[in-house]
Amino acid sequence: MRTTVRIGTWNLEGRWTERHATFVDALDCDVLLLTEVSERVDLPRYDVHLGEVMSPRRRWAAVASRTGLSSTGVPHGASASAVTAGLQVCSSVLPWRGCGGAAPWEGTNTAARTAHATAAVAVARPDIWGGDWNHSLSGQEWAGSKAGRALILATVADLGLQVPTESLPHRLDGVLSIDHIAVPDDWEVSSATRVDATGLSDHDAYVVETTPVPPGPAS
Repeated sequence: MRTTVRIGTWNLEGRWTERHATFVDALDCDVLLLTEVSERVDLPRYDVHLGEVMSPRRRWAAVASRTGLSSTGVPHGASASAVTAGLQVCSSVLPWRGCGGAAPWEGTNTAARTAHATAAVAVARPDIWGGDWNHSLSGQEWAGSKAGRALILATVADLGLQVPTESLPHRLDGVLSIDHIAVPDDWEVSSATRVDATGLSDHDAYVVETTPVPPGPAS
């Protein structure tokens, strides 16, 4: 029997209140790829792996799962990685215009910093990858760069992933999402939705419902 999996991503903007907890619970996700995560985050129904410090009491990224997880380290300073149900899962913040070259970023411009970050994630070979990528993957580009977008798309292709959030809208009119969820190309995606988080964060949440394809028999 094939099982549907709900995967969500949300940039929390470093905030955490009872309203945030209620909002996350209502997303009803099996796996969460969170970014700008308050260290006060409390998700009783999930195991949570926090990434590195972004600023006081705030982490760049986190992975949470209902079915248990084990940390696999930090592929990049703005990413968190873990294994859950046999799947390598990675949550990332990727560079944006004006992020500067201080750690964890390396490079002289957005494209170079994106190249460094995506190359580090690619080494980890995630089965599920998402977070605040700071780039729309088509159409107008306002947060990242066209060169950075091309690097992200090339990494997605190299990993054999699809991005069901690619054509979903941003909260801003005329702009597509910069928060994304990528899953294997051969997984069946039944829905991809934006969930309005106005008043809780400057980012909306995104949820993908998908059916994983079980691995074939070992040869």
